[in-house]
Amino acid sequence: FRLALIQLHVSAVKSDNLQRACGLVREASAKGAKLVALPECFNSPYGTQYFKDYAEKIPGESTQKLSEVAKECSIYLIGGRSIPEEDGGKLYNTCTVFGPDGALLAKHRKVHLFDINVPGKIQFKESETLSPGNSFSMFDTPYCKVGLGICYDMRFAEMAQIYGQKGCQLLVYPGAFNMTTGPAHWELLQRGRAVDNQLYVATVSPARDEKASYVAWGHSTVVNPWGEVIAKAGAEETVVYTDIDLKKLAEIRQQIPILSQKRCDLYGVEMKK
Repeated sequence: FRLALIQLHVSAVKSDNLQRACGLVREASAKGAKLVALPECFNSPYGTQYFKDYAEKIPGESTQKLSEVAKECSIYLIGGRSIPEEDGGKLYNTCTVFGPDGALLAKHRKVHLFDINVPGKIQFKESETLSPGNSFSMFDTPYCKVGLGICYDMRFAEMAQIYGQKGCQLLVYPGAFNMTTGPAHWELLQRGRAVDNQLYVATVSPARDEKASYVAWGHSTVVNPWGEVIAKAGAEETVVYTDIDLKKLAEIRQQIPILSQKRCDLYGVEMKK
């Protein structure tokens, strides 16, 4: 099946972001995409100072638009971090998924909050405004089961292992790595998650805006189960297309059967919730 990643240029105007995102979703559908993903923070600038002002409840304005365009195009739509979600007085970094009938299939709240300090380069603390999610998020399609993470979640190998154990063959991480962590680790982490678990990994970033307070690396990417980069964007706004070949995935797992050769008598990773 065809996967499309929309590397959107995000402005400070929510309505413009929503309109352009929906237009690109329609374009991707017209080119045969069955599963379409938007980037982290697609409807607002990325930054702790913006989260409260742009926050919405679910359902709300942004998720209603996503539901409508998913139904219109009859596709599976991963809404990036569609919004800072407000719920019970708390804010979450939340990704929603809608099916071809417009129904909400999954809602992933970012599990690992991005609190880092690289002296002289980048300091960022999501926990100043956001609360962490406490659950894994998976959804089924006629093609395969898909697991979700958001940005920093990708650094935690155990999460990807759980998804693999639960039968996921594709992991999608809407993310916004920055100009320090992006060139160092963005592709490296994707290839690691893919080859360790013998599955496809897709990451979808906002386009780079050098004038923004937080500059995203871009380079939305798809990696196959052999660890090969099979599609990759540059820094500009674009739509990345690739065909997910589940026959190839099955062949790789047969050739190097690591999933059946794990020494579960010696070690293991388990899901607690």
